Amino acid sequence: MSSLTFTDPTNAPPPTGDFDRFFLRLIRDPRDLPFARVQVLNLVVMLALTTWLYIDFNLWNSLLFIAWYGRQLGPYTLMLHNVSHRKYFRVDYAWLDWPLIAILGMFFGHVPNGYFAHHVGMHHPENNLDDDLSSTMHLQRDSAWDFFVHYLGHFLFLGGRDLSGYLRDRSRDKILRRWRIGTALWFVVVIGLAFVSWQATLLVFGFTLLVTRTAMMSGNWAQHAFVDATQPDNCYVNSITCINSTYNKRCFNDGYHISHHWKPARHWTEHPKELKDNIEAYAEADAIIFRKLDYFAIWVFLMLKRYDKLADHYVTIDERQRSKEEIIELLKDRTRRIEQPDLVAAGAF
Repeated sequence: MSSLTFTDPTNAPPPTGDFDRFFLRLIRDPRDLPFARVQVLNLVVMLALTTWLYIDFNLWNSLLFIAWYGRQLGPYTLMLHNVSHRKYFRVDYAWLDWPLIAILGMFFGHVPNGYFAHHVGMHHPENNLDDDLSSTMHLQRDSAWDFFVHYLGHFLFLGGRDLSGYLRDRSRDKILRRWRIGTALWFVVVIGLAFVSWQATLLVFGFTLLVTRTAMMSGNWAQHAFVDATQPDNCYVNSITCINSTYNKRCFNDGYHISHHWKPARHWTEHPKELKDNIEAYAEADAIIFRKLDYFAIWVFLMLKRYDKLADHYVTIDERQRSKEEIIELLKDRTRRIEQPDLVAAGAF
């Protein structure tokens, strides 16, 4: 069995100044200090860029906003992902969730409380199976038609309706109420600001909403693209892991999706150790691991059916010693549509 060498972060940078020491008094886990830097930096910069757009909407201001949004979307969203699973602020400072997480998220295309409702309230309990509104199982996962029309298209137009019904039917009333409050707030802000500048509002809130939701659905597609049809409820073979990537360094080890599904509250710094400690279980299950790839690259390769590129990044963790052709066949087999007549169309946030 081959040994793995990890370059992904296994600890958080130590406190370096007054800012860090101040936030350490507010948060529960010192390892989450990097989140504070993401929050404050982006709150300041996004407020400044957005204000300037409403004062003087022009091409250059728009490009500057888009460039910063694109650069910071990953770190913000994966910070949001982590604090959705693990309480971030201490009890006395829980009110900071709104300005530093929920309101900030509106500049990055997130509806307040929407991510939590979909991801924690629905996706993880269902684990990509029949009742998961964002399940990939029933779709051909290297098909651009299936992704854009049946998956993303359904989500964009009917995802809100589906999520509301899902939460209502399962009596997750608190989550549903918080999601509805967040959605109402989003509409109030957007409609109000549209009277100030409809162009800036369309860019800051409309454009980011569309791009963010498309990016997140393509990410979820890649995370659950390779599913063993004989055991689709097994996290080792209904999710993937990506190691040693720049993405993991910027986005808090988000590539370790198998580890995350086994234990959603596992701290982001612990994922490499979990993989190393349990590598034999990964190998026995025939889990799929890629190196030096992120989910967007995997999604692009799937849309282009470039299994040769995916095979080049495949990590061998057992004694099978597959040829490149055999790896390609494995990957193709895991992306085939799983025919189950009781599955519903994909939905989402």
